[in-house]
Amino acid sequence: MRTTRRFILICLLVSADALAKHTIALLSGGSTFIYPILFRWSTEYQKLHPEVQISYEPVGSGRGIARTMAGTVDFGASDGPMTDVEIHQAHDKIIELPAVVGAVVPVYNLPGITQPLRFTPMALAGIYLGTITRWNDPELVGANPGIPLPAHDLTVVFRTDGSGTTYIWTDYLSKVSDSWRTRVGRGTSVTFPVGIGAELNEGVQKLIREKPYTIGYLEETYAVDAPLQMGLVQNPSGKFVQADSSTITAAAKAGATHMPKDYRISITDETDSDAYPISSFTWLLVPEHIGNPEKREAIKGFLRWVLTDGQKLAKPLNYAPLPAEVASRELKAVDRIH
Repeated sequence: MRTTRRFILICLLVSADALAKHTIALLSGGSTFIYPILFRWSTEYQKLHPEVQISYEPVGSGRGIARTMAGTVDFGASDGPMTDVEIHQAHDKIIELPAVVGAVVPVYNLPGITQPLRFTPMALAGIYLGTITRWNDPELVGANPGIPLPAHDLTVVFRTDGSGTTYIWTDYLSKVSDSWRTRVGRGTSVTFPVGIGAELNEGVQKLIREKPYTIGYLEETYAVDAPLQMGLVQNPSGKFVQADSSTITAAAKAGATHMPKDYRISITDETDSDAYPISSFTWLLVPEHIGNPEKREAIKGFLRWVLTDGQKLAKPLNYAPLPAEVASRELKAVDRIH
């Protein structure tokens, strides 16, 4: 009996050891913008491929780019494309693949106001430049007739960490405001003229939820989950647009018509009449050369699934799927990973 038990125990240990040896652990990190859907993708993909385990740290796009450049993650994620300097300094050649389309929305805590507010480009730029300081400023009142906006100071909230969400927000402001472009500019980290800072989307969520008369910006999924009041934004056609799957898709399709070969494109303030103006692709950053063959095939398999079946998960999580022509082009890029 002891011999039989010992044999069974040895078999179990050998089986567990064999299973451990065949687990392919992938380390990733970066964008908080993509985290809700990337977590779901990883979970669903592991059900299909239990041997592939993806660990993702939502540490912000700036750190995601830095870790990818240094080669300390198997792949990264960012909501702003890498700069030419970053591409040149990277440890390996990096392919930047749009993974999904999302939106950054103005969020606010305005007691007593239940209707969604409408924001013109000049209102958002003025608020973040510090030239609009009260909720009943004429620029806000004019866009929101019939809404009793209070004569109360507003408090601006921004991200303190290197953030792709900040990149999208400041990219938009740079397009709609000459003053913003020349004084502040775009980037994952900028010096905001006014306001108080918070780290990560969760920090912005918490600060706005707890502090009345604040205004900030969040990736839409975080705003919905909080939940926080979200504003409509006026697009170049003069239409006040709510961020949703259809309006984000409209921006992505407009951008797809002039998508460059390296996929580094901004789709903020697209001219389509139905487009939500603060929309963006979010990118997975993948080395073109991956020396470990097991990891290489695991990453390529995951990417192919994300670009096909994984896109079906976008709408339920407040994103929009990639335009079909963009996903098709990217699948060919995945084949070039070696």
